[in-house]
Amino acid sequence: MPAIEFETRPSGSGLIVKGVTDQYADGKMASVYSEFIGDTNIRTQKYKTFLLDLLRKKGCRRILDVACGTGIDSIMLLEEGFEVVSTDGSDKMLRYAFETRWARRKEPAFDKWVIKQANWVDLYETVKDIVGDGFDAVICFGSSFAHLLDSFGDQREQKQSISNFEKCLKPGGLLLVDHRNYDQLLEGKAPTKCVYYEDSSITNITTSVLSVMGKPALVIRDYVVETDKNNGNSVKADNSDTKVDLRLIFYPHMMRDFRNMLMEFFGKNAIYHTLGDFKNLDEVENPTFYIHIVEKAK
Repeated sequence: MPAIEFETRPSGSGLIVKGVTDQYADGKMASVYSEFIGDTNIRTQKYKTFLLDLLRKKGCRRILDVACGTGIDSIMLLEEGFEVVSTDGSDKMLRYAFETRWARRKEPAFDKWVIKQANWVDLYETVKDIVGDGFDAVICFGSSFAHLLDSFGDQREQKQSISNFEKCLKPGGLLLVDHRNYDQLLEGKAPTKCVYYEDSSITNITTSVLSVMGKPALVIRDYVVETDKNNGNSVKADNSDTKVDLRLIFYPHMMRDFRNMLMEFFGKNAIYHTLGDFKNLDEVENPTFYIHIVEKAK
């Protein structure tokens, strides 16, 4: 895996990443995404049940998926009868969503499926013509939000993104956003099991942490993905052509700090609930993911 070069801004706060960076948007992640997440028709039943039950319980109908990737969650929601608008910052990931929409265009739900390329920092400007009275729910899952790094040292782009999520919601609408348990990961505990999908094709994960002025600034995760395991083909241990190195870089959100950032933009009258691996926090010890649910004030 190529080295990464870093330098700090003159103030010592912001971080400039040079050379090889996160490979979510550069095409490499898109090319192995089906192997990375496993069978695209399968989400873990716990996740699927949690999401569908919550959206239906709250009467949500119109959903904005702001981290749709290749469209896996959006497709699941469309198949379950929801109206979905899907966005992602990577045109290379969205290509697969567009292909699915075209292949299933004769189905009314897919014919009406709106897909847009949009970065979170200018999300509202990109979708404001279709926001209307606001979406019933905005979802940002799969630890996607943590890909937005703190380039300026003050989390301004992260905060702008949260503000945009809030603007896209109708009063009483739900924001569902998650991040890994970086509190635990920074202590050297990095579970490989994902609560969203079966990740049997990931054969190795190496986690590194970069600190700036004594504070964790980046979490770097290097994956080894076996690219034909999910196609039913046997993989030879000595066949390097079946193995792909993939580097993903995350901002290490602490659970309480992230919740405070949500409260900064949704205010004291919103309703906040944080889960660990889709369970109440008192029911799970050291969860892999924290899921934040915010109900916008009416």
